[in-house]
Amino acid sequence: MKLQIIHGPNLNLLGSRETSVYGTESLDSINKKCEALAQELGCEIATDQSNSESDIIDIIHAARQGVDGILINPGAFTHYSYAIRDAVAAVQIPTVEVHLSNVHSREKFRHKSVIAPVAAGQISGFGADSYLLGMRALVGLIKNA
Repeated sequence: MKLQIIHGPNLNLLGSRETSVYGTESLDSINKKCEALAQELGCEIATDQSNSESDIIDIIHAARQGVDGILINPGAFTHYSYAIRDAVAAVQIPTVEVHLSNVHSREKFRHKSVIAPVAAGQISGFGADSYLLGMRALVGLIKNA
C-alpha cells in the first residue's frame, strides 16, 4: 500500500512560523514521524510540499499511478481552491484532509473547507498527530474498502 502525503503552502516554514498556532515542530520532523508510522502500518509513503497550487494539482494527478490513498494538508488552499478540490474528486483516490491547528476555533474564514466534501474525512487540531491520526484512518479506510 502506498500513500501520498501532500503538505501545502507555508508548511515548509513549520517550526518557526506562528509557533503559538502551529507549534515548534519542523516539517522534516513530521515527515520522519510519518515514515516511522508507515513502517509500523506496513505501507510506503511519498511526501511532497509545495507553495504552488498548480504543483499540488500535478502531485494529485500523478497519484493515479500506484497510490492507494492521499493525505493532504492544503493549508490556506483549504478555504478557496476549487481546483485542488476538483483534482481530488477527479482522481477518485481515498483522501483524508488534515490540519495542525483546529481550523474551527480560528478565524471565521478558516471554518469552511472546499476540500472536505470530496475527502473521506478531516482531522484537525492535534498538531503533528493530525497527520498520524489521518494516516491510521486512511490505511483503515483502504483496508476496509
